[in-house]
Amino acid sequence: MSGMPSAKRVLIDKANSTVVIVVSIAAFLTVFSAVATKAFISQAAYQNRLIDSKRKALTQLQNDLKAVDQLKTSYYDFTGRPQNAIGGNPLGADTKDGTNAKIVLDALPSKYDFPALTTSLEYLLSTQGVKINSISGTDDEVAQGSNESSPTPEPIAMPFQLSVTGDYDRIKGVIDVFEKSIRPIQLKKIDVSGRQDNISLSIDAQTYYQPAKSLNITMKVQK
Repeated sequence: MSGMPSAKRVLIDKANSTVVIVVSIAAFLTVFSAVATKAFISQAAYQNRLIDSKRKALTQLQNDLKAVDQLKTSYYDFTGRPQNAIGGNPLGADTKDGTNAKIVLDALPSKYDFPALTTSLEYLLSTQGVKINSISGTDDEVAQGSNESSPTPEPIAMPFQLSVTGDYDRIKGVIDVFEKSIRPIQLKKIDVSGRQDNISLSIDAQTYYQPAKSLNITMKVQK
Protein backbone atom coordinates (compact mmCIF):
# COMPACT_ATOMS: atom_id res chain seq x y z
CA MET A 1 0.00 0.00 0.00
CA SER A 2 2.91 2.32 0.65
CA GLY A 3 3.85 2.17 -3.08
CA MET A 4 0.43 3.47 -4.17
CA PRO A 5 -0.14 7.25 -4.33
CA SER A 6 -2.47 8.50 -1.72
CA ALA A 7 -5.81 10.00 -2.63
CA LYS A 8 -4.63 13.33 -1.32
CA ARG A 9 -1.55 13.20 -3.56
CA VAL A 10 -3.69 12.40 -6.59
CA LEU A 11 -5.96 15.34 -5.86
CA ILE A 12 -2.96 17.67 -5.54
CA ASP A 13 -1.56 16.46 -8.85
CA LYS A 14 -4.93 17.01 -10.53
CA ALA A 15 -5.17 20.47 -9.03
CA ASN A 16 -1.68 21.32 -10.23
CA SER A 17 -2.53 20.09 -13.74
CA THR A 18 -5.70 22.16 -13.71
CA VAL A 19 -3.77 25.25 -12.62
CA VAL A 20 -1.20 24.72 -15.39
CA ILE A 21 -3.95 24.33 -17.95
CA VAL A 22 -5.80 27.40 -16.70
CA VAL A 23 -2.61 29.48 -16.62
CA SER A 24 -1.69 28.33 -20.13
CA ILE A 25 -5.12 29.19 -21.45
CA ALA A 26 -5.02 32.55 -19.71
CA ALA A 27 -1.56 33.28 -21.12
CA PHE A 28 -2.73 32.29 -24.59
CA LEU A 29 -5.82 34.47 -24.33
CA THR A 30 -3.72 37.39 -23.06
CA VAL A 31 -1.22 37.10 -25.92
CA PHE A 32 -4.01 36.57 -28.46
CA SER A 33 -5.89 39.54 -27.11
CA ALA A 34 -2.80 41.75 -27.30
CA VAL A 35 -2.05 40.66 -30.87
CA ALA A 36 -5.68 41.01 -31.92
CA THR A 37 -5.94 44.42 -30.31
CA LYS A 38 -2.81 45.61 -32.08
CA ALA A 39 -4.09 44.27 -35.39
CA PHE A 40 -7.48 45.90 -34.81
CA ILE A 41 -5.88 49.27 -33.99
CA SER A 42 -3.64 49.03 -37.08
CA GLN A 43 -6.61 48.10 -39.28
CA ALA A 44 -8.71 50.92 -37.83
CA ALA A 45 -5.90 53.42 -38.48
CA TYR A 46 -5.58 52.16 -42.06
CA GLN A 47 -9.33 52.45 -42.61
CA ASN A 48 -9.28 56.01 -41.23
CA ARG A 49 -6.44 56.97 -43.60
CA LEU A 50 -8.28 55.32 -46.49
CA ILE A 51 -11.53 57.13 -45.70
CA ASP A 52 -9.67 60.43 -45.38
CA SER A 53 -7.95 59.89 -48.75
CA LYS A 54 -11.26 59.00 -50.39
CA ARG A 55 -12.87 62.15 -48.99
CA LYS A 56 -10.02 64.28 -50.32
CA ALA A 57 -10.23 62.57 -53.73
CA LEU A 58 -14.00 63.09 -53.84
CA THR A 59 -13.63 66.77 -52.95
CA GLN A 60 -10.97 67.20 -55.64
CA LEU A 61 -13.15 65.40 -58.19
CA GLN A 62 -16.14 67.62 -57.38
CA ASN A 63 -13.96 70.74 -57.74
CA ASP A 64 -12.58 69.42 -61.05
CA LEU A 65 -16.08 68.81 -62.41
CA LYS A 66 -17.07 72.37 -61.51
CA ALA A 67 -13.90 73.66 -63.19
CA VAL A 68 -14.74 71.65 -66.32
CA ASP A 69 -18.20 73.21 -66.52
CA GLN A 70 -16.72 76.70 -66.06
CA LEU A 71 -14.05 75.98 -68.69
CA LYS A 72 -16.65 74.75 -71.20
CA THR A 73 -18.76 77.86 -70.63
CA SER A 74 -15.73 80.14 -71.07
CA TYR A 75 -14.59 78.25 -74.17
CA TYR A 76 -17.97 78.46 -75.90
CA ASP A 77 -18.16 82.16 -75.05
CA PHE A 78 -14.63 82.69 -76.42
CA THR A 79 -15.23 80.83 -79.68
CA GLY A 80 -18.85 81.85 -80.23
CA ARG A 81 -18.39 85.59 -80.53
CA PRO A 82 -19.58 87.24 -83.76
CA GLN A 83 -16.17 88.86 -84.22
CA ASN A 84 -12.85 87.26 -83.37
CA ALA A 85 -10.10 88.78 -81.24
CA ILE A 86 -8.40 90.46 -84.21
CA GLY A 87 -11.56 91.84 -85.80
CA GLY A 88 -12.21 89.07 -88.32
CA ASN A 89 -15.21 86.93 -89.18
CA PRO A 90 -15.22 83.57 -87.35
CA LEU A 91 -16.83 81.93 -90.40
CA GLY A 92 -14.72 83.72 -93.03
CA ALA A 93 -11.63 82.61 -94.94
CA ASP A 94 -9.55 85.80 -95.00
CA THR A 95 -6.22 86.15 -93.17
CA LYS A 96 -7.95 87.74 -90.17
CA ASP A 97 -10.88 85.32 -90.16
CA GLY A 98 -11.48 82.19 -88.12
CA THR A 99 -12.65 81.38 -84.62
CA ASN A 100 -10.67 82.57 -81.63
CA ALA A 101 -9.66 78.97 -80.91
CA LYS A 102 -8.17 78.66 -84.41
CA ILE A 103 -6.39 81.99 -84.03
CA VAL A 104 -4.79 80.88 -80.77
CA LEU A 105 -3.62 77.60 -82.31
CA ASP A 106 -2.29 79.40 -85.38
CA ALA A 107 -0.51 81.95 -83.20
CA LEU A 108 1.31 79.41 -81.06
CA PRO A 109 1.17 75.83 -82.40
CA SER A 110 1.70 72.97 -79.96
CA LYS A 111 4.00 70.99 -82.27
CA TYR A 112 7.22 71.73 -84.13
CA ASP A 113 6.32 71.76 -87.84
CA PHE A 114 8.85 73.54 -90.03
CA PRO A 115 7.18 72.67 -93.37
CA ALA A 116 3.95 74.23 -92.07
CA LEU A 117 5.93 77.33 -91.09
CA THR A 118 7.40 77.72 -94.57
CA THR A 119 3.92 77.31 -96.08
CA SER A 120 2.60 80.02 -93.77
CA LEU A 121 5.50 82.34 -94.66
CA GLU A 122 4.94 81.74 -98.37
CA TYR A 123 1.29 82.69 -97.98
CA LEU A 124 2.09 85.90 -96.06
CA LEU A 125 4.69 86.94 -98.62
CA SER A 126 2.41 86.13 -101.56
CA THR A 127 -0.20 88.57 -100.21
CA GLN A 128 2.35 91.37 -100.73
CA GLY A 129 3.20 90.46 -104.31
CA VAL A 130 6.95 90.14 -103.77
CA LYS A 131 9.21 87.65 -105.49
CA ILE A 132 10.30 84.96 -103.03
CA ASN A 133 13.97 84.15 -103.57
CA SER A 134 14.38 81.74 -100.67
CA ILE A 135 12.96 80.57 -97.35
CA SER A 136 15.36 78.53 -95.27
CA GLY A 137 16.02 77.24 -91.80
CA THR A 138 16.80 74.06 -89.93
CA ASP A 139 14.13 71.38 -89.93
CA ASP A 140 14.78 70.16 -86.39
CA GLU A 141 11.71 67.93 -86.15
CA VAL A 142 13.58 64.83 -84.91
CA ALA A 143 15.33 66.68 -82.08
CA GLN A 144 12.16 68.55 -81.16
CA GLY A 145 10.12 65.35 -81.03
CA SER A 146 10.83 65.03 -77.32
CA ASN A 147 9.12 68.38 -76.68
CA GLU A 148 5.61 67.35 -77.70
CA SER A 149 4.26 67.91 -74.20
CA SER A 150 5.40 69.22 -70.85
CA PRO A 151 3.87 69.80 -67.40
CA THR A 152 5.26 73.37 -67.57
CA PRO A 153 5.46 74.26 -71.28
CA GLU A 154 7.46 77.26 -72.45
CA PRO A 155 7.67 78.82 -75.96
CA ILE A 156 10.48 77.38 -78.09
CA ALA A 157 12.08 79.41 -80.88
CA MET A 158 11.97 78.33 -84.55
CA PRO A 159 14.65 80.33 -86.45
CA PHE A 160 14.26 80.96 -90.17
CA GLN A 161 15.74 83.13 -92.94
CA LEU A 162 14.11 84.51 -96.06
CA SER A 163 14.96 86.65 -99.06
CA VAL A 164 12.49 88.52 -101.29
CA THR A 165 12.59 91.13 -104.05
CA GLY A 166 10.10 93.86 -104.91
CA ASP A 167 9.53 97.56 -105.15
CA TYR A 168 9.50 99.88 -102.13
CA ASP A 169 5.78 99.56 -101.34
CA ARG A 170 5.81 95.77 -101.56
CA ILE A 171 8.92 95.46 -99.40
CA LYS A 172 7.37 97.80 -96.85
CA GLY A 173 4.25 95.61 -96.94
CA VAL A 174 6.35 92.57 -95.98
CA ILE A 175 7.49 94.29 -92.78
CA ASP A 176 3.93 95.40 -92.05
CA VAL A 177 2.43 91.95 -92.57
CA PHE A 178 4.99 90.40 -90.23
CA GLU A 179 4.15 92.97 -87.57
CA LYS A 180 0.43 92.18 -87.91
CA SER A 181 0.87 88.42 -88.20
CA ILE A 182 -1.20 86.26 -85.87
CA ARG A 183 1.88 84.19 -85.24
CA PRO A 184 4.58 86.03 -83.23
CA ILE A 185 7.58 86.78 -85.44
CA GLN A 186 10.71 88.35 -84.00
CA LEU A 187 12.89 90.09 -86.59
CA LYS A 188 16.52 89.70 -85.52
CA LYS A 189 18.33 91.06 -88.58
CA ILE A 190 17.18 92.94 -91.70
CA ASP A 191 19.30 93.68 -94.79
CA VAL A 192 17.96 95.95 -97.53
CA SER A 193 19.71 96.73 -100.80
CA GLY A 194 18.93 97.92 -104.35
CA ARG A 195 16.97 100.80 -105.81
CA GLN A 196 13.42 101.93 -105.11
CA ASP A 197 11.78 99.88 -107.87
CA ASN A 198 13.85 96.76 -107.23
CA ILE A 199 14.76 96.23 -103.58
CA SER A 200 16.18 93.04 -102.11
CA LEU A 201 15.15 92.25 -98.54
CA SER A 202 16.84 89.59 -96.43
CA ILE A 203 15.46 88.77 -93.00
CA ASP A 204 16.87 86.66 -90.17
CA ALA A 205 13.99 86.00 -87.77
CA GLN A 206 12.33 83.48 -85.51
CA THR A 207 8.85 82.45 -84.53
CA TYR A 208 7.74 80.12 -81.74
CA TYR A 209 5.78 77.05 -80.84
CA GLN A 210 4.76 75.90 -77.39
CA PRO A 211 4.42 72.21 -76.46
CA ALA A 212 1.09 71.03 -75.17
CA LYS A 213 0.62 70.92 -71.42
CA SER A 214 0.66 67.36 -70.09
CA LEU A 215 -1.59 66.24 -67.26
CA ASN A 216 0.20 63.94 -64.84
CA ILE A 217 -2.51 61.69 -63.43
CA THR A 218 -1.03 59.43 -60.78
CA MET A 219 -2.31 56.60 -58.59
CA LYS A 220 -1.55 56.50 -54.87
CA VAL A 221 -1.53 53.29 -52.87
CA GLN A 222 -2.73 53.94 -49.33
CA LYS A 223 -0.58 52.11 -46.79
